[in-house]
Amino acid sequence: MSVNLYDVAYDLEKALRHSEEYSTLRNLYDEVNEDESSKRMFENFRDIQVNLQQKQMTGQEITQEEVEQAQKTVALVQQHDKISQLMEAEQRVSVLIGELNKIIMKPLEELYGNAEEN
Repeated sequence: MSVNLYDVAYDLEKALRHSEEYSTLRNLYDEVNEDESSKRMFENFRDIQVNLQQKQMTGQEITQEEVEQAQKTVALVQQHDKISQLMEAEQRVSVLIGELNKIIMKPLEELYGNAEEN
């Protein structure tokens, strides 16, 4: 039996889009973006987050000022109910995708895991 993995992947994408986790994330994202001040606050948070991640990945030093700014922004964002809920929903979707990735990678882990044991 031949299986078209791309068809299965697209089915998985559709299932994710129809999942409760994604639906919650989408609704919260829309709510945050409907309010201009919430949208700006969230975008600022994401910009700082991406900037720090890029610096970290390229081995650039992160200054104490950048750390303090990030901490202040996180504290501010966590006090905002909708943004805080959005971040929690992002985390749930991220965990779900991580679990799906483990399932997808299982054949390779078994293959290489068994090869190391032999």
